[in-house]
Amino acid sequence: MKRVGLSAIFVVLTSGAVWAHASDPGFVLLLPTDVYIAAGGATVALTVALLAVLPGGDAARIFRPTTLGRVPAPPAQAIRLAATLILLWLVWRGFAGSRDPMANPLTLSIWVVFWIALVSLQGIFGDLWRYLNPWTGIAAVIARISRRRAPLRYPRVLGHWPGVLSFLAFAGFLLADPAPADPGRLAWAVGTYWAVTMMAVLLFGAAWLVRAEGLTLLMRCYGQVGMLARARGRLALGVPGWRILAAPAPSLGLAVLMLLLLGSGSFDGINETFLWLDLLGLNPLEFPGRSAVVQPNLIGLMAANAGLVAIFAGFLWLGDRLVRARTPLRVLVCRYAPTMLPIALAYHIAHYLTSFLLDGQYVLAWLADSLGAGHVHVSAGFLNTPGPVRVIWMTQAGVVVAGHVTAILLAHAIALRAGGDTRRAVISQGPLALFMVAYTIFGLWLLAAPRGA
Repeated sequence: MKRVGLSAIFVVLTSGAVWAHASDPGFVLLLPTDVYIAAGGATVALTVALLAVLPGGDAARIFRPTTLGRVPAPPAQAIRLAATLILLWLVWRGFAGSRDPMANPLTLSIWVVFWIALVSLQGIFGDLWRYLNPWTGIAAVIARISRRRAPLRYPRVLGHWPGVLSFLAFAGFLLADPAPADPGRLAWAVGTYWAVTMMAVLLFGAAWLVRAEGLTLLMRCYGQVGMLARARGRLALGVPGWRILAAPAPSLGLAVLMLLLLGSGSFDGINETFLWLDLLGLNPLEFPGRSAVVQPNLIGLMAANAGLVAIFAGFLWLGDRLVRARTPLRVLVCRYAPTMLPIALAYHIAHYLTSFLLDGQYVLAWLADSLGAGHVHVSAGFLNTPGPVRVIWMTQAGVVVAGHVTAILLAHAIALRAGGDTRRAVISQGPLALFMVAYTIFGLWLLAAPRGA
């Protein structure tokens, strides 16, 4: 028990903002992962117990931001136009450049710079996407030249559901397409998506981006977890997630999308494990390739997301019934779905850590070669010794635990704000807290599980 307690303290102290795709399974399996997993679950459980005895307003005070002062805004329009030009150039390089994914700037930019690095930085620091969105800059230029508003009004009845579908399409391409890193295939996908979205923005205006474009919605959601935000020319700094408390409850479609970020991220780890491949009847040591698992992965992605939404809603319903509140389930889901964002971000960061450490070297190598700055040697040697692998895995575990602790604090603060004393808030959050403890243990197990894909 003493060992578990010390490990719990170590996990918390080593938590930070990083990621992991596939740590060296041989060394990870040699680590005392059972102790670390137990420590992570215990840390989250102790957080729940601590909230039961703390004064009611303490959780909300933790998320109170500090105003840093006035900071000049960067030239957003120029940056957006530059981002659009760079994206179009990358698409061209996808068609005309090297066929090697690790030497083509499109593949490296989409899957390493954007999907791993930028998404994580968005969740850590705040809304960077507003300056890098590849559609808003050119749309503003066209609107200024034509001096006309968008000809069509976005149907409000659709809400955020088109954005949910477009995000699922992106997740399906990432997890089930036979060759999402192939430069030519990726160029067709990125170019077509950019062009279709650009046409929709010109027809419906900015409403399309904030309601129907999945990647923009994804970035806006993760931006709420960030520590920094600008308001009325001033910069504010707070602990991760403070903007979630400051924002109104999302629509049902946006709330579901927030849950899909967690469900899709979790399946991104599940579909590589021996357990999943064995379920499909495949030998994980002789993986036949992604083309053999396209349909199972699509089905698994949908099932994982549907199961997560159903379980999350079920625990919320049970907690509400324990205090006899009779709150509509739709209201509960919209109220508490944002608290899952720190967990989803933590899994994204943890899941891709090793990929970033390895594939990021290819990005540096391409930049050095393009600028004539010499040769950058790419090495995976840090995965060949137990020491670095231990640091990577412990960092992953710390990030996951920190994400869950943040989510519990947010949920408790929201429960108190919804109306009720500390006792009622703790009771109503009991089932959700149990879900988070179980999900912590599951997530840490997933990071340590052997992989064959």
